Amino acid sequence: MGAAIEIRDFIIGAKRERTISGKPCFDCRIGIHTGSVIAGIVGTKKFAYDIWGDTVNTASRMQEKSEANRINISGSTYEKIKLQYNCHHRGKIEAKNKGFIDMYFVDGKKG
Repeated sequence: MGAAIEIRDFIIGAKRERTISGKPCFDCRIGIHTGSVIAGIVGTKKFAYDIWGDTVNTASRMQEKSEANRINISGSTYEKIKLQYNCHHRGKIEAKNKGFIDMYFVDGKKG
């Protein structure tokens, strides 16, 4: 979760600086889901390490349903981090091919 917060904070800071200087900027959306994945190397001439599975697809849906410069997590991720991070429940939100999923925004580290 720390990496996601650092990425979000970097993007927000860069956007602020670039907006002040009249330069183009962009936002990000971050989605995280916790679960099992299948990982491996693909390719025969140029190798790439990749991950697959329902967990990856659900994380993609978390990202799609996020908002600009926010970290959107699933209920399974919330259960893992709720003692260390402040989060607020967004409710059950419909995700493509997933039905309704409990989603939470991560606000920051506790304490």
